[in-house]
Amino acid sequence: MAKDHIKKLGELLLDFNFITKEQLNKAIKEQKNSEKRLGEILVELGFLNESDLIQVLEFQLGIPHANLSKYVINPHLAQYIPENIARRYNVIPLEKKKGKLKVAMVDPTNIVALDDIEMTSSIKVEPLIATRNEVKMALNQIYSVKDSDAADVFASLNEYKMDNEEPELNQLKEMVEDAPIVRLANIIISQAIQLKASDIHIEPQEDKVRVRYRVDGVLREDLTAPKHVQAALISRLKIIAEMDITERRVPQDGRIEMNVGGIGVDMRVSTLPTVNGEKVVIRILNKEDRLLNLQELGFSETNLQRFNKLIEKPHGIILVTGPTGSGKSTTLFAALNKLNSVDKNIITVEDPVEYQLDGINQVHARPKAGLTFASALRSILRQDPDIVMVGEIRDEETASIAIRAALTGHLVLSTLHTNDAVSSITRLVDMGVPPYLVASSVIGVMAQRLVRRLCNSCMEEYQPGPEERDFFGEDVETLYRPAGCQRCSSSGYRGRLAIHEILVMDSKIRELLVRGEEEQIIKKQAVDAGMITLKEDGKQKAINRVTGFQEIVRIVG
Repeated sequence: MAKDHIKKLGELLLDFNFITKEQLNKAIKEQKNSEKRLGEILVELGFLNESDLIQVLEFQLGIPHANLSKYVINPHLAQYIPENIARRYNVIPLEKKKGKLKVAMVDPTNIVALDDIEMTSSIKVEPLIATRNEVKMALNQIYSVKDSDAADVFASLNEYKMDNEEPELNQLKEMVEDAPIVRLANIIISQAIQLKASDIHIEPQEDKVRVRYRVDGVLREDLTAPKHVQAALISRLKIIAEMDITERRVPQDGRIEMNVGGIGVDMRVSTLPTVNGEKVVIRILNKEDRLLNLQELGFSETNLQRFNKLIEKPHGIILVTGPTGSGKSTTLFAALNKLNSVDKNIITVEDPVEYQLDGINQVHARPKAGLTFASALRSILRQDPDIVMVGEIRDEETASIAIRAALTGHLVLSTLHTNDAVSSITRLVDMGVPPYLVASSVIGVMAQRLVRRLCNSCMEEYQPGPEERDFFGEDVETLYRPAGCQRCSSSGYRGRLAIHEILVMDSKIRELLVRGEEEQIIKKQAVDAGMITLKEDGKQKAINRVTGFQEIVRIVG
């Protein structure tokens, strides 16, 4: 039977002109010393790609092909197929409907595998064909959170049901160390790492606890926990963040360092009392994330040249501006990474230190202990620095010291929270810094935002309508929009990049600033001098198939 099957497959592959007779003979010869199937050997030898093999197998066996990129893999289905069986047979559960479990398999003709799955799940199995790479990716997705059978965890949590939602302290201490609560906390954190989330929001509601993850800048709800475990879950997180579980009336801050799946993760934890209980937000910093270089941050060629010229200046202030979460720190450290050399003394003051760079002296500001940005900056200037990075200019005192440093021959990099580049220089004036000092010290300002990248696996082309033509102009012929697939968790986007607006200070802009002209007049001069606005940079990235029209509108209006 096996030989007939191999012969039929080989003949079909020849009929489809996917392989040559010589390649088939070589694969058959190779198979004599192997337990692998003919198709797998042809793929390994490079004679055939997986998608062509799937096409022929689908035709030969009459078993449909499951394109896993079009499925949203449900982790709760893992309860029907244990991980060891799933990985042994390269099978992934897709959906359970009408008493049948639909599965995707690399080899749907494996009768032993089908029997094992049916015996384990006690459900009739319906097999589909899928490529090895797609199955492997789906396996890592559904089984990546170890010991995370959510249904089992929630079933175990039923023992915590009680009339009083605020248990006594002794009872609470016992609960937070029990396995179900520990596992639930680990699942929430592990799921965030798997999704590459930047933040976890654990939010008490009137009748439940909602868990949301911020992925690529957008919040999404992934699971809810029963209301009766709220106190234990939040107390568990507070304990591992070294916070006071007896204090629930005032906000607290803490920190967690964990190893999740072999990845070192640093988390900053913040609690906030609400009417339904304490809300917890966890900011995730993956220690394994490599520091990006400037070329990888989404700069257009023109903006990259402008920014490189700015950071190569020997002195002056360079500001990077934008709202929280717009990638300012990533940009500054990419710049410092480029500037870092043995002949430069680079010192930073940050709150907190997010990236650690060899060869750079980094200071963690501690305002509660009296080490503010301003006081740290004064001390740094006595350390013979060449380049100084201040995490944020928050007040007039810090701004004045930074300006003095720039005017005495230092290159100063810092951030501000403003909407665009021009408003940053007027913000310094609003802080109380004289306009002539701002004009003489600031050499450039870069505003930035993060937009989501279109998923390369599912983006789709479309003809722009009236709204798009009004935004881009009548000349635009084709745009791309998100569709959604398994690779991007049906969002249509994977990852983010920055859009930029770089203002380079020149004599005309300095003159307008000293004269106290309005922002719009200064902005017009900057645009006339070649500044590309955030909106225009976003437009170009949408035209170049990097992001979508709706994403640019969402970010810049």
